[in-house]
Amino acid sequence: MDLRIFAGRSNRVLAEQIAQYLGYPLGGVQLDDFPDGEISLKLLDDIRGRDAFIIQSTCPPVNTHLMELLICIDCMKRASAARITAVIPYFGYARQDRKDEGRVPITAKLVANLLTTAGADRVLTLDLHAAQIQGFFDIPVDNLSAEPVFSAYFASLDTGPLTLVSPDAGNVKRARVYANRLGGDLAIIDKRRVSGTETKAMAIIGDVRNKTVLMVDDIIATAGTLARAGEVLRANGAKQIIAAATHGVLCGPAVERLASAPFDRLAVTDTIPLPPAVREKLPNLTVLSVSELMGEAIRRIHRNESVSSLFMK
Repeated sequence: MDLRIFAGRSNRVLAEQIAQYLGYPLGGVQLDDFPDGEISLKLLDDIRGRDAFIIQSTCPPVNTHLMELLICIDCMKRASAARITAVIPYFGYARQDRKDEGRVPITAKLVANLLTTAGADRVLTLDLHAAQIQGFFDIPVDNLSAEPVFSAYFASLDTGPLTLVSPDAGNVKRARVYANRLGGDLAIIDKRRVSGTETKAMAIIGDVRNKTVLMVDDIIATAGTLARAGEVLRANGAKQIIAAATHGVLCGPAVERLASAPFDRLAVTDTIPLPPAVREKLPNLTVLSVSELMGEAIRRIHRNESVSSLFMK
């Protein structure tokens, strides 16, 4: 079964790097918008009986990119692809994964239903906001971790004594993974939610004085929690503060908050493309590529090999 790789418009650069790693050209896709905003799509390559992969992050504008992904999957299904894998480096709507109050949707489940109904046979994604979202699907889901990419970067830095800090109680498991891999102590920031849009960092559980502090999260959205955590860490004597997140959504006041926060280094991956203006405002930002990680996962899915063995060392 031949392999075919296609890309939507959300993150063309990452898709090209993945295709280059695999040694395959990106398939031809004709994408246009009608005057009223509807999306027009046509595949320019024959995919009948092929193993088709469509690479599309559901990053801003989220709804446009999600609809584009669904249309492409439907097109592949009607073009008689043997298997369709939706490669979603950043899975949007993942934060709406439960009904934590009355009269709210579970949008992550809705998106899972939409992808399945459109015709996807499999989903490949990276650092879901909540791992249990995999259970919303009735098709296989490979949820990769960016840990190997970040760990290689952190190991290249001269950090000295290291403390891994969880910015909230829900992120302790992720911090422990890095602490075990890199060696170092573990600390937790006690966070209280003031409102739906505001949180307050109260205290640190653990010792960060004269340590290099590393915080790793899955998403930086408005950066309110992260910026406040950085201030608390600096006030408690942290020598160097490094913050990292897989998905740099960076919406609203995020860039301004990060620019004024006391971080010595920032790191995100390229699951979401960042405009040049963001990099200019954040000279301490490093963007790490996940193209090889995702490319290798695609290769193994195509060959029906183990994907989880990517993370076994």
